Amino acid sequence: QVQLVESGGGLVQPGESLTLSCAASGSSLDRYAIGWFRQAPGKEREGVSCMSGSGGAPYYDDSVKGRFTMSRDKAKNTVYLQINSLKPEDTGNYYCATDTAGVPPCILFPWEYDYWGQGTEVTVSS
Repeated sequence: QVQLVESGGGLVQPGESLTLSCAASGSSLDRYAIGWFRQAPGKEREGVSCMSGSGGAPYYDDSVKGRFTMSRDKAKNTVYLQINSLKPEDTGNYYCATDTAGVPPCILFPWEYDYWGQGTEVTVSS
């Protein structure tokens, strides 16, 4: 079983940057695909980025390409999501999740992911 804990959210102004963290325990993230998802108020959860357990380049949803950067620190068993040039529409709860049954390449369908963190809230407002 995988336990995931997100952190790093907060209230930021438009144009600023933020780095979210997802610390894993119970299993090495090298074994599974891991994704970042977000859910804006009143909207469905959507995938923004994922990375296969075997490594390789992260995959990004078109809506965030160029502003979001996903990375992994194997020694810390932690993944990160750096968000640049934040926009009000980036507001929402951000979750990380693992897909323990999937095979590469990773995909951004939330229903494919089985272990989720509790989320960290990002609010972009002036």
